[in-house]
Amino acid sequence: MSEQRIEQRIEQRTRRVVVVGAGMAGVQTSVALREQGFTGPITLIGAEPHQPYDRPPLSKAILLGTAEESAFEVDFEELRIELRLGCAVTGVRPAAHELDTEAGPVPYDTLVIAAGAEPITLPGAEGVPGVHLLRTLDDAARLRPVLAAQHRIVVVGAGWIGAEFATAARQAGCEVTVVEAADRPLAGALPAEVAAPMADWYAELGVELITGARVAGVEPGEVLLADGRRLTAGAVVVGIGARPATGWLAGSGIGTGPDGAITADEHLRTSDPDVYAVGDCASFPSARYGRRLLIHHWDNALQGPRTVAANVIAATAGEPPRRYDPVPYFWSEQFGRFVQYAGDHTGADTAVWRGDPGEPAWSVLWLRDGVLIALIAVGRPRDLAQGRKLILAGARLDPERAADPSVPLKDASG
Repeated sequence: MSEQRIEQRIEQRTRRVVVVGAGMAGVQTSVALREQGFTGPITLIGAEPHQPYDRPPLSKAILLGTAEESAFEVDFEELRIELRLGCAVTGVRPAAHELDTEAGPVPYDTLVIAAGAEPITLPGAEGVPGVHLLRTLDDAARLRPVLAAQHRIVVVGAGWIGAEFATAARQAGCEVTVVEAADRPLAGALPAEVAAPMADWYAELGVELITGARVAGVEPGEVLLADGRRLTAGAVVVGIGARPATGWLAGSGIGTGPDGAITADEHLRTSDPDVYAVGDCASFPSARYGRRLLIHHWDNALQGPRTVAANVIAATAGEPPRRYDPVPYFWSEQFGRFVQYAGDHTGADTAVWRGDPGEPAWSVLWLRDGVLIALIAVGRPRDLAQGRKLILAGARLDPERAADPSVPLKDASG
């Protein structure tokens, strides 16, 4: 074995990696480091006291009481990953290579920030009894008895989380009203012509949807709308979005954007060469889409860590880093439908419908100069699977054939 290789292995064994955030991105980064051969010490720090857990079941099985937990099936001890749970990080001093935490400073050689996102609160609703968020295991635990008691619930926000919670609440037998400031559900996520048909899904399940309505205030047992209406509410659930949990980086010199996201490069490295960022807290430049992406979805927190782990190891070995440029993907189960989305429709010049949005199953394809760049599939998982591969390949589609739902999507390319 060459002297250079021996030196690289010695450096790796002594190089300490600290990961901030014990959610999906943080856990996967720690596991990927071991899977890819990293032998140095790894410390995983999480603010919550619970064993690291997966979040998607919070709005489904855990909320409805059909599952008690969603802890990751990871043997941290066997992987020699040191867990520090219930430990909030309060700052970082890159020049000293130290994190500041509630339990004191933690030194690092390489830092990976996977701090996730925090829910946006409703102004004026803080501290009002009966107002809930749904982001953590403790949030779900507080909401379970609310659903079990079949309270009348007002949900503020008709985004993905609002729709999923409304679905669960109706399954639990609650009366549900959803209030949305925009004129349609998912206004910030999808074009009007695609999102508008989804409004009918609420009524099908017996959920009242009030659009174009702003919340003026919340009082115990009531939600006051800006137009003077008062909605009776045994509980209020706020789902109006999330922002990167990066406030603790103030004064660190680590670059963030106007949205609060850490501005990582194409290798998921931050403005400090010894600090990486991944998951909900970081944006990255996409060559595929020609813009910076901030993706608050599970798949990004699964895929990004593999790139971070590879690049941490590559930096130790003096090898070239790997680029991160995925096709974004997420799914949502709501109102008896399985909704999947892949890509980024921003910049599309053509939308192709496959099927009738009034039917249980349909898809929409977005093209730019004839090339498929994104799609949404409702009850058509095969469209999603084939479409995702076509996006990766930069495939051109025949719009006429692609519009025929009986033609497999892969057969519409050429």
